[in-house]
Amino acid sequence: MEHITLLLAIVIVTALVFDFTNGFHDTANAMATTISTGALRPKTAVAMSAVLNLVGAFLSVEVAKTISGGIVNEDGLRTEVIFAALVGAILWNLLTWLVGLPSSSSHALFGGLIGAAVMSAGWSSVNGGTVVTKVLLPAVAAPIVAGVAALLATRLTYRIGGKIRDEAQEKATAKGYRAGQIASAGLVSLAHGTNDAQKTMGIITLALVTGGVLHPGANPPVWVIVSAGLAIALGTYLGGWRIIRTMGSGLTDLKPPQGFAAQTSAATVILASSHLGFSLSTTQSCSGAVMGAGLGRQGGVVRWSTATRMFVAWGLTLPAAGLVGAGAELLTKQGTWGVVVVAALLVLGSGSIWLLSRRKPVGHDDVAPGAGAPAPVPAEPAGVVTTAIAAVSPPPTTAAQAATTPAAAPAAAVVTALPVTPKAPQDPAQPAAV
Repeated sequence: MEHITLLLAIVIVTALVFDFTNGFHDTANAMATTISTGALRPKTAVAMSAVLNLVGAFLSVEVAKTISGGIVNEDGLRTEVIFAALVGAILWNLLTWLVGLPSSSSHALFGGLIGAAVMSAGWSSVNGGTVVTKVLLPAVAAPIVAGVAALLATRLTYRIGGKIRDEAQEKATAKGYRAGQIASAGLVSLAHGTNDAQKTMGIITLALVTGGVLHPGANPPVWVIVSAGLAIALGTYLGGWRIIRTMGSGLTDLKPPQGFAAQTSAATVILASSHLGFSLSTTQSCSGAVMGAGLGRQGGVVRWSTATRMFVAWGLTLPAAGLVGAGAELLTKQGTWGVVVVAALLVLGSGSIWLLSRRKPVGHDDVAPGAGAPAPVPAEPAGVVTTAIAAVSPPPTTAAQAATTPAAAPAAAVVTALPVTPKAPQDPAQPAAV
């Protein structure tokens, strides 16, 4: 086996930079709802998520094997192709982070890899069957499955919570849901490390194969697993506050029961896909679960303007990262000077995006509930989807809602009243019932 060359070392470092951006880009997947409901402080939440991301990186290599030996053909693949792919993925990650959209880091990586491989060796270099079955189909199914599961779990949660009769029970239940949120957020973080850290492992392993350091089909070496886990954990600890703000309060307003249902549903989908080797987007799974949980509470409204922007970003991720990857590969094919130009463009583009982000910085104080949080996003009227779901399967209400005694008031706050049923105004200082 050959030694690691300078170009291969540059590719490995670039892959770890992508892993770092993946960490702070996707922190919101695990911790946005936990932070928005006050279950954990922002800095505590991202620290916990970082540790569990690192642990999750050691649990499996199935997704890494899918990437290193499944999406593109290894035979004849140049190391420069992987470098070009990473450039496309990193720039797309940073751009969507700048505008606060939870797009898929995974699909950015796949798009960059496919675009660079096609530019290098044509469409025959891409395994279309693997792309369809292990990338595209999970991309469509994951948010739907997670969303439906979160919707049903939320309705079940409120049905069980409808048996609350006094304020003491209400407070005890709220505390229990917040504890459940912390546990489920930890599960999502573990799943994120298991799924997303492996993608960088797979890319580095693919680079080592193209450089002749590893034989085709080899598992990631231990040092690759450790470095990928550390990179994504460090990125997670820094916190992608812009996207956390979007996920935590931009899509819908969540109560602790909804947050618990959303995170548990998303973690189940992600862990199941990791076990099967499906390299799905944790971002899409968690976003779908958040929207499902929002629709699961009576009167809950998903902010479809934000959701639409997010859907557009999802659709653009593969082709946009692919075009950048293809353009970068076109330059690297020109020789050493082309690789240098691509590296310079990556640094220039990343630096420019960072400078733009400093104009309106977003920190942990901007996402924490309380005095430091930004003004709430104005509520949108219930759209067609929300209205249809409420009409077909109205969320459960409690017997206490019909009661007029003071003891029934906390239970009545479990579900927001529909506009057609007049209710007495609720005290804003009253804690959310669960």
